Amino acid sequence: MTRTPAFPTLSPPQPEKRPVFDVHHGVTRTDDYAWLRAGNWQEMFRDPSLLDSHIRAQLEAENAYQAALMADTARLQKQLFGEMKGRIKEDDSSVPMKDGPYAYGSSFKLGGEQPRYFRMPRDGGDEQILLDGDAEAEGKAYFRLGGVDHSADHQKLLWAFDDKGSEFFTLRVRDLAAGNELTDQIADTGGGGVWDAGDDGFFYTRLDSNHRPSKVLFHALGDRPENDRLIYEETDPGFFMNVGGTRSNEWIMIGINDHETSEYRIMRADEPLAEPKLVCPRETGLQYDLEEGGDIFFILTNADGAKDFKIMTAPTNDPVRANWRELVPHEAGRLILSVIGFRDHMVRLERKEGLPRIVVRDRESGEEHLISLDEEAFSLGLSGSYEYDTEIMRFSYSSMTTPAQVFDYNMRTRERVLLKTQEVPSGHDPDHYVTRRLMAPASDGELVPISLIHHRDTPLDGSAPCLLYGYGSYGITVPASFNTNCLSLVDRGFVYAIAHVRGGKDKGYGWYDDGKRAHKMNTFTDFIAVAHHLVTERYTAHDRIVAQGGSAGGMLMGAIVNMAPECFGGIVAEVPFVDVLTTMLDATLPLTPPEWPEWGNPIASEEDYRTIAAYSPYDNVGALNYPPILALAGLTDPRVTYWEPAKWVARLRDRKSGNHPVLFKINMDSGHAGASGRFSRLEEIAYTYAFALKVAGKADLTGGTDL
Repeated sequence: MTRTPAFPTLSPPQPEKRPVFDVHHGVTRTDDYAWLRAGNWQEMFRDPSLLDSHIRAQLEAENAYQAALMADTARLQKQLFGEMKGRIKEDDSSVPMKDGPYAYGSSFKLGGEQPRYFRMPRDGGDEQILLDGDAEAEGKAYFRLGGVDHSADHQKLLWAFDDKGSEFFTLRVRDLAAGNELTDQIADTGGGGVWDAGDDGFFYTRLDSNHRPSKVLFHALGDRPENDRLIYEETDPGFFMNVGGTRSNEWIMIGINDHETSEYRIMRADEPLAEPKLVCPRETGLQYDLEEGGDIFFILTNADGAKDFKIMTAPTNDPVRANWRELVPHEAGRLILSVIGFRDHMVRLERKEGLPRIVVRDRESGEEHLISLDEEAFSLGLSGSYEYDTEIMRFSYSSMTTPAQVFDYNMRTRERVLLKTQEVPSGHDPDHYVTRRLMAPASDGELVPISLIHHRDTPLDGSAPCLLYGYGSYGITVPASFNTNCLSLVDRGFVYAIAHVRGGKDKGYGWYDDGKRAHKMNTFTDFIAVAHHLVTERYTAHDRIVAQGGSAGGMLMGAIVNMAPECFGGIVAEVPFVDVLTTMLDATLPLTPPEWPEWGNPIASEEDYRTIAAYSPYDNVGALNYPPILALAGLTDPRVTYWEPAKWVARLRDRKSGNHPVLFKINMDSGHAGASGRFSRLEEIAYTYAFALKVAGKADLTGGTDL
């Protein structure tokens, strides 16, 4: 690989220093860039025009700087975008799912950015467009649809949208016969709602000024929002809350949880004015989820030491914990992820030995069977069904080389029907690619799974560049699924790898526990171990590895580049959670109290303070020779606020040695999820891939395989 200077020599923006000090547990910290946080951030998230002019000028200077450094990739970005767009079926459509007299689905029109929702007669016929996202988004710089839910009588549609990127969603109700909106309009919601049994009102969550879902309310159609009835209010800011229903339309379920504790309150859907009934009071560390099962609830829980979860049942008329009975016992190393109940069957999605699998259980006989799959590494999704009284359920399958497939599965006859295979209009031959599952030895002897894909002609002699992706928090597992976008790198000789580090649940719940709070450092050392293993196995070399992660994965990027900058040729940190200690010390921020179980509470605990301080990327920036770094953010992001990466970038530039640049690109019209349209999002990916190719010295290569 030929190395040339990748970036022009330009002076970056460097915000002035305005030191502020804080003291916790006898430790004094100085923050020179705290002023980049907007004092009116709550109001600004709702109306970005209220952003302080000095902060706006700094962010716009950052955008000008990164644009200048990436200007020579404009043609490459356009080419990458064209390739990725060419792999998308522009007028793609989901397979409609049956519900009563209709089948409901979503689709895109040629050139469309937003989905359309449609229905058709159950057994086929003409489509009726229920909601056109492109029409609703017209004239808006940002637009994102939230929940879309048809009523059980099939006459109305409850839908939500966010047109700021701040994730304050507005709910509307559409009359499906007339095609017009009813007068009902409710702002500041969590993004969805659930109909009562009579379809004459709905339940929803209201967000407070700190973006927390603090209330569940019931809205009667035609009434004024200020008259909505309060169903339940959560006073503990450390808990998330949501409201949902069941496919039989019998139950309304209020779920309350943080990252380690849960609680449910339930009420019958035909009694919207009743008081919700507590199932099992919250008990620190006890988690449980409810799923309908006729006259019983299925309960997925870690009760009684079931670390990888078990399934219990309880009568719907009295589902208190004393009445829970074991159905599927706990099995160490088999993590049960979710459960779906049907009249005659129960289906569970679980992970064993690092791979997902679907198990179907006959409710009468108790007989169980697996849905068999073949590849070395793959991804499964359990779509279920709109209907409860059915023998047919839906699931999806893909691997890093196999496009997504959608199946209907008869749980009684075990017949599997392929409904759809993801089309790649520009062409895709799985035989051109190799996918592997490797195990990297960690420093403490654990084996860290790696999923990777490369072109069959890529030389495995250490010369190939590698994009190494990681996340490693909240128990989230990154699936080894089909990703058409990464083929633009793979076709240019990259190895694309996913590091399944601790902090996810890739190897069971213990894999999550071993990557959180006091054990968080394992997440970072695992990722570094994966980088070393890929080099040892001759897949790549350290100066050819571009590491990528977003949100908590962006925090991973900030930590590993502080710990081992020499192991990476470049870093891409998307909406990165990098000022961990400052954020966890501020209980007014939207996610701080609910996040304490994940990271620790540095306000109350000196031990937690010192644990976080040891890895928090912003607090550990040093005089190091960092590789090129790209940070991306959204102005109205309520999850990882824009000022975290803005401050991190400023401190990196101030303290680092060496000449590698630090770039910061901020979308002034979006939030945590980035650009809202499907093609706008591809433009962002094309930008980050152009950065990776530039760092790897391959930015001059045209499309197709050039190895």
